[in-house]
Amino acid sequence: MAPLVLAVQSSSNARTAFALATAYAAAWLCATFWWLFVALHTYGGLPTALTVAAILALACALALYYGLAGALLWLFRTSAPARQAALFAALWSMAEMARGTWFTGFGWGAMAYAHTSGPLAQWIPIIGAYGLGALAVWCATSLALFHNAGWVHRSVLALLLVATWLPYTFNATSSNGKISVALLQGNIPQDEKFDSGTGVPMALRWYADHLTQKGVDLVLAPETALPVLPQDMPQGYWDALRHNVAQGQGALLTGIPLGDYSQGYTNSVIALAPGSAETWRYDKHHLVPFGEFIPPLFKWFTRMMNIPLGDFNRGDVGQASFVWMGQRVAPNICYEDLFGEELGARFIDPALAPTLFANVSNLGWFGDTVAIDQHLQISRMRALEFQRPFLRATNTGATVIMDYRGQVMSSLPRLTQGVLLGTVEGRTGNTPFAWWISRFGLRPVWLLAIAVLAMAWRCAVPRHPAP
Repeated sequence: MAPLVLAVQSSSNARTAFALATAYAAAWLCATFWWLFVALHTYGGLPTALTVAAILALACALALYYGLAGALLWLFRTSAPARQAALFAALWSMAEMARGTWFTGFGWGAMAYAHTSGPLAQWIPIIGAYGLGALAVWCATSLALFHNAGWVHRSVLALLLVATWLPYTFNATSSNGKISVALLQGNIPQDEKFDSGTGVPMALRWYADHLTQKGVDLVLAPETALPVLPQDMPQGYWDALRHNVAQGQGALLTGIPLGDYSQGYTNSVIALAPGSAETWRYDKHHLVPFGEFIPPLFKWFTRMMNIPLGDFNRGDVGQASFVWMGQRVAPNICYEDLFGEELGARFIDPALAPTLFANVSNLGWFGDTVAIDQHLQISRMRALEFQRPFLRATNTGATVIMDYRGQVMSSLPRLTQGVLLGTVEGRTGNTPFAWWISRFGLRPVWLLAIAVLAMAWRCAVPRHPAP
């Protein structure tokens, strides 16, 4: 980041600064989500050249936000270093929020995820991921301009860096008791998962043997662990599953598609519990473009792929948690944990706020790539923002039990079949981030960033005395 600041400042004009910042961001984004190649080409059958072009086009389009930030920084290059540092932090934060929320949003690999561990992590429960990204950019820009900074700016930077290394941990939550859990990882081959002749029978057999675990309070299975609609399952399968849960001692949360042709379909999680005849349900809200809905004007693109596509209905934001054994379990599906502002909607009433999160995913689309590690970092960020433990049950990994400090307590090896047994401690109480994000969303961050930009503009524009 510091080299980018210096390169932008030394540019000959705003157009060059824009090009440098755009190229920087495009290269970083390509290195971040290159694994889309596996889904689009290896499993989707899209031609190699078109796949590469699609990934480059996505990275370059998202990089434009950062290019604009670089151009604006160049325009204010003669301002005081303290003002430039605050300005670039605001501009970068706005670029990150635009990338993460506009046009369905794809904030994967944002700067903040590099700081789930380290001295800046203690700020996460207070200012969240976007605030942390702005803080990191401010520090980097301040260091880049340190030789020209005034003593006040240098002192603030030094005090901040010293303070972040102090052995202090902000804690706004308290224990809500423990429950035992079993997390399932089926490792069903992705190229067979939805094949009615191979993968579907394989998944139904394996999960039938493991969905009811003895001696545990909660069983969690991945996204579409049961890859067919209940009405399309083999005769007696669904009834047997419900009966086995009803006769056991533990509840079951599992991913499954629901719906019919007339009402539409949803990517869902259902819960079955002993002593209850009702089926609890969560419907995915943040759908994946090209996978769960087709954006306008792009049907030609999806026709070229062999990926099972759907046009799913959306669930509501802030759906109620599944209440079981004193815990309020809040499921989220696939990359929904990327959107902390949407998960935060469940914290508006502390008495109903989740005590733990449960993510169910299928990253088999992306093979044995860094996507698995990146998604784990995303869950760690949400655990730190809300100080809530995270359970992750996935088809191929990372299947983990994570505590409220974002620390992985236990995990399964990736690309293996297995059952992860352990305990998880629920938490109650709201972090400062949970309080403000549940009430105002990202508006405070936007307003603060815009205010910084407006102040920088006001200070830069020369004032002419009235005649």
